[in-house]
Amino acid sequence: MGSTSRLSFTLFLFFGFSFITCTNCIEYLKLALVQKNNPLSSPAQLLSSDTHRVSTLFSALHGRRGSLKSPLVSGASTGSGQYFADLRIGTPPQSLLLVADTGSDLVWVKCSACRNCSVHRLGSKFLVRHSRTFSPHHCYDSLCRLVPHPSHTQTRTCNHTKIHSPCLYSYSYVDGSTTSGLFSKETTTFISSSGRVTKIESFSFGCGYRVSGPSVTGASFNGAQGVLGLGRGTISFSSQLGRVFGNRFSYCLLDYTISPPPNSYLTIGTFQNDAVSRKLFSYTPLVINPLSPLFYYIAVEGLFVEGEKLPISPSVWAVDENGNGGTVVDSGTTLTFLAERAHRQVLAAFQRRVRLPQVEGVDLGFDLCVNVSGAGKVKLPTLSFSLAGKSVFSPPARNYFIEAVEGVKCLAIQAVKEGSGFSLIGNLMQQGYLFEFDRDRSRLGFTRHGCALR
Repeated sequence: MGSTSRLSFTLFLFFGFSFITCTNCIEYLKLALVQKNNPLSSPAQLLSSDTHRVSTLFSALHGRRGSLKSPLVSGASTGSGQYFADLRIGTPPQSLLLVADTGSDLVWVKCSACRNCSVHRLGSKFLVRHSRTFSPHHCYDSLCRLVPHPSHTQTRTCNHTKIHSPCLYSYSYVDGSTTSGLFSKETTTFISSSGRVTKIESFSFGCGYRVSGPSVTGASFNGAQGVLGLGRGTISFSSQLGRVFGNRFSYCLLDYTISPPPNSYLTIGTFQNDAVSRKLFSYTPLVINPLSPLFYYIAVEGLFVEGEKLPISPSVWAVDENGNGGTVVDSGTTLTFLAERAHRQVLAAFQRRVRLPQVEGVDLGFDLCVNVSGAGKVKLPTLSFSLAGKSVFSPPARNYFIEAVEGVKCLAIQAVKEGSGFSLIGNLMQQGYLFEFDRDRSRLGFTRHGCALR
């Protein structure tokens, strides 16, 4: 990256309802995204976990209508989670791997209150008693109103005069998985690209003492210790730190199937890289769905296969008055999912144009698979998304075809079948691109330049 402008003073910022303190602030933060391959995850298992996640997201979206009791909407835990951010939390810092997820807002970690924990347990959970700076939010804090609470506390009046009246949170997922504990604040520590130590104080997160269910403990969670929510809500990681370092974040996701995996990065703040001019970015507006304001929606105007526009009604891409439709950009889901009416046209277009023998009679879970063994240089049909703002997203074929078994590639685009549904662009489709979420200007930028340089 280019040079970093440093601030030599302590910055106090009024964020939401509390203060965040940044010691030795820099203009941006750069976090490595650790890529973990789960040897137990076959493409079929990947498809299953992604389908479950999308179903969870859809159910969560529509379960909130008419209710403001649960301001957090997340399917964060129900993805394959190849991309993990290394968050250092507490004093002294404890390093935890969290699923980096733009489809989630609550930052939470698995916690333990044991007093005489062995140091060997560091990294498996956040050991609260090993930190000098941990404190729960008081139940009377305004930030406490932003998290869902256990049912038994909803009828209990918060006593703001009592010292020991912590803010309790409880978040339930559609499959019955839960995370609950204390909504707390801590010091987080980051190392800049120049090696400078940066500390963020009073960072808000969920300290989960009780974590249960397949979504947050099973193979699909892939050994993570929590979730790093990057959504648009007030208490997400990107919102809290973005107010200090610039209200934007960016990431570059590289191919997680490569061994050893290359480095991917998440940057919080103003992106600086002399090798990547802003003229190389394409931009499309971020759209707000009033019934689902925490997700990053973009406006798709059309799909093209081999340069031919598919006959898909504009209503498929629009967000209607009930919150249906629209397209979400999501880092926590691997595959791409399209509303069924759009998926039907995409599948038919690929089936007409593919020049390789289609694999039939083998149930791999995908709608279209082709035999590429012995084919030499494989040429697959091109796919392009026409987006609002006169931008075009044209990923390479490796971003939407996955090797299901040796010698067989399958179309990694599935249908969302619940009602009119919505569409979702997953992290496989995003690989090899630098994505910038500019929240002040409400736009998403993307470019294929500079991703490998970061």
